[in-house]
Amino acid sequence: MKNFKGSLFYLGLVLFLVFSMLAFTGCGEEDVVDEPDVTEPDDEVVGESVLRVALQTNPNTIEPATGDTRTASNVAWSIFSSLVWLNDDGIVVPALAENWEISDDGLVYTFYLRDDVVFHNGYPFTADDVVFTWERGQGSDITYREDFLAVAEMVKIDDYTVEARLDAPNAFILLLMNEHWGILSKQYHEEVGEEGYLQNPVGTGPFKFVEWRTGDRIVLEAFEDYWEEGYPRVDTLIYRPIPDTATRFAALVNDDIDIVSNLGPEQADAVVAADGVSLVTYGQDRVYYVTFNNMSTGIGTPIENQLVRQAMSYAIDYDAIIDRLFDGYAERVSGFIIPGNLGYDPSVAPYPYDPDRARELLAEAGYPDGFAIEMAGPSETYTNFEQVLQAVAGYWAEIGIEVDLQFMESGMFWDLQANRQLPPLFGDSWSSGTGEAYPRLIGSVGGEDASYAAWLDPVLVDMVREVEMTADSVERAEVYTRILRYMHEDPPFIYLYAPTAFEAINDRVQNYNPRISEQYYLKGVSVE
Repeated sequence: MKNFKGSLFYLGLVLFLVFSMLAFTGCGEEDVVDEPDVTEPDDEVVGESVLRVALQTNPNTIEPATGDTRTASNVAWSIFSSLVWLNDDGIVVPALAENWEISDDGLVYTFYLRDDVVFHNGYPFTADDVVFTWERGQGSDITYREDFLAVAEMVKIDDYTVEARLDAPNAFILLLMNEHWGILSKQYHEEVGEEGYLQNPVGTGPFKFVEWRTGDRIVLEAFEDYWEEGYPRVDTLIYRPIPDTATRFAALVNDDIDIVSNLGPEQADAVVAADGVSLVTYGQDRVYYVTFNNMSTGIGTPIENQLVRQAMSYAIDYDAIIDRLFDGYAERVSGFIIPGNLGYDPSVAPYPYDPDRARELLAEAGYPDGFAIEMAGPSETYTNFEQVLQAVAGYWAEIGIEVDLQFMESGMFWDLQANRQLPPLFGDSWSSGTGEAYPRLIGSVGGEDASYAAWLDPVLVDMVREVEMTADSVERAEVYTRILRYMHEDPPFIYLYAPTAFEAINDRVQNYNPRISEQYYLKGVSVE
């Protein structure tokens, strides 16, 4: 096992592990501050069967187009439905649209809607709601507006038929609809406004909203008029935000929670040893990275120099970070297209740890003595990620790059990111729910309209658009491979790792199927 460089970082890591162990054994008082009371009686329970799910962050909203994390998305899709759905086998199947037709030129998608669907408040679902959802989705406050901008025009043909008209063929239009097109009620939105809708969401999904105590719990109940026969399979669904990993684990063992995600490897053995719970593991289609921001605060800084970005990539001992902080349960990645994604090329190797080469490149770029720069990251959001960024900053210090590293609450972090107000460097992660890297690419390097883009390169923008227009999967794989090679040679990111996911469930839970995208749908889950 390789050693970390820098005594300060190593000391910090040791302290972190010590405090983590204290928290895990119940001896650390700091870890329970501001956590919800997970033993509080569920006085909101409205049915006999109850499913309780822990969340690692507090959602900013529970509506698919405005949620800023996969956590928010998972809650939202319990409440909403889209026109189509990507099922557990990775196949796009009908949802609110019974079927659809695609024109020969690929520019017109005609959707035939179900005529027997109602919203949770009893309002009927019609074509007007689809057109309204598309119109609203293009607003500047919509997190994933690029998914709606992909449709140039949405036209009502009759009450149960709509046409989505495109300016150019887009091989991903159905997957984009599956990702964030949760259909809203036009009539209800007109009555309560945007804020009213977000505070008391109404959808056509398997569960209807009951209550949201911010920072404590989100309570949903089964929608008896749900359009999909046989679902949902529990009466009440309760989500509880519990940011601290050790506290989430304790809630599971104490039988206060049924499903816990985002556990650390240090909890895995304890789950296996515990009675009444089971461990769930899988590789995630998620990349952790550090962004170079050339769209705002990074303009005029050294990170605009390709040689500097390469030097910073060579300066990090990635394997040591993975060994120390994740017990080896993560994989090195060479870009945003990772093993298992269409177009992945194993010949594109991750950057090796080579500090001498890093210093040579810095000198060649005109920075032989290094430079100072700011970096940000979200706090209490991803397993051990704060320690990862501290390690990265420590390695950069060894080649003369002094980093002013700051952490901030995740909601504030993503608000600043969406407004392009973060520092020249910031750490984050991005998952994909499609089996392809397209969501990561369109969101991060897809151009100025992309909600969370921080790097602008016209060559990359054109290649991402080429992916959209390439319907043939073999040809699309070739485009992805070109993108992988280009982004490796001229890196807009530091590519850190793809993690192994650790989850745990109460043995009463049946038919829980998490996906490598970390997206889960709970309509088919039951409890004994």
